Amino acid sequence: MIPVQGFAGQKVAVLGLGRSGLATARALVAGGAEPLLWDDSAEARGKAEAEGFTCTDLLRHGAMDGVACLITSPGIPHLYPSPNKVIARAMALGIPVDNDIGLFFRSFATEVWGDFDTAPRVVCVTGSNGKSTTTALIHHILQVAGRPTQMAGNIGRGVLDIDPPQDGEVIVLELSSYQTDLARALTPDVAVFTNLSPDHLDRHNGMGGYFAAKRRLFAEGGPDRAVIGMDEPEGQYLANQMGEGPADDRVIRISSGSKLEGFGWSVFARKGFLSEWRKGKQMASLDLRTVAGLPGAHNHQNACAAYAACRALGVAPKLIEQAFHAFAGLPHRSQLVGERGGVRFINDSKATNVDAAAKALQAFPKIRWIAGGMGKDGGIAALGPHLGSVVKAYLIGHSARDFALQLGTVPAEICETMAQAVAQAAAEAEPGEVVLLAPAAASFDQYPNFEKRGEDFTARVKALLG
Repeated sequence: MIPVQGFAGQKVAVLGLGRSGLATARALVAGGAEPLLWDDSAEARGKAEAEGFTCTDLLRHGAMDGVACLITSPGIPHLYPSPNKVIARAMALGIPVDNDIGLFFRSFATEVWGDFDTAPRVVCVTGSNGKSTTTALIHHILQVAGRPTQMAGNIGRGVLDIDPPQDGEVIVLELSSYQTDLARALTPDVAVFTNLSPDHLDRHNGMGGYFAAKRRLFAEGGPDRAVIGMDEPEGQYLANQMGEGPADDRVIRISSGSKLEGFGWSVFARKGFLSEWRKGKQMASLDLRTVAGLPGAHNHQNACAAYAACRALGVAPKLIEQAFHAFAGLPHRSQLVGERGGVRFINDSKATNVDAAAKALQAFPKIRWIAGGMGKDGGIAALGPHLGSVVKAYLIGHSARDFALQLGTVPAEICETMAQAVAQAAAEAEPGEVVLLAPAAASFDQYPNFEKRGEDFTARVKALLG
């Protein structure tokens, strides 16, 4: 646990009692603060009370008297589409609003660090797609390299729930736009921006607000090294703002598909090969085509980001290459579930938006595509240019019929359920083809989250494979 500093003897309100909220409450107590907890869910309050915490309705008259700060969970809106009533009340009273990420950065360093030979460092990863894979890959590389490391944030443990860092340890955090948007302290040593595509637009009032939330990690944080994906205009803009010119190697530009040879430091992948260039010279080259855990151009972008971050931490290219080959990938992200008769079954349930699904569809040559769920604005119309590898689509969930109308000449079958889609796709698949779950939609019509959807796909495939 990271005890929260700066609030000893003071009241701190905590709104939202999920994983991060309860971890925050424990860390506040460890730092000598008095937490006042609330969640609209009676079940969540019950879990907190079972740990010995007292819950207080923060909208009750006088409940916020003497409160030094309000800490809110990331899923609770603080501005758009409209502020939560408790947050609006705190702002009206002038009470600072923060989140666990802000508390982490203000509390991470301690006097104990004076005895360390090497100060602990923090790597933060943000972006639209690939955050989790990139975060896990950086963590994995550091483990292979023998570096002490912990992983937390939007993946794994809550940031305040990790162990106090050791001498020379590297903490790797995945941060969503919800987390970067509100944190009052952001001071990573290395910050990574993977890419940007439309998502969470209601929460950020459009693409401008969404990008602004991501940009805060760099503009507010001032990292020693910024690893920035250059495959969208927003990444090019961010790299331009962070650097003093093309030769400034504090910015490491990355790309999947474009040569980046004219910069102080760059890492890019083309035709399956990763190249590192520095000051006009190629420093290393890795063959990604044989890396089973990182298939497709989108994963090659993740590989470039992780490679660049670990090179910024001083890890040798040979060790990174070794770690790549030992990386099994994450569940629900281009995950190989099994193979039968030359047909592979891939679980990419995390492809909940059009951009992520497009990347999955470009990763394999012949696809039996399982898609559908709770479709987002525009459905799958934007996937038109990426459907050339689809042999047939098997559509499930609420938006199945809407998706079918947007597929043009691609053969499609309305299957409704995962069970029917898996059975039909498997029965029709031929050697050399891939049965791919890449829904391009949210899961909430049939499943509580994308993980449960992916688990259902995986279970049905494994039952079919015996």
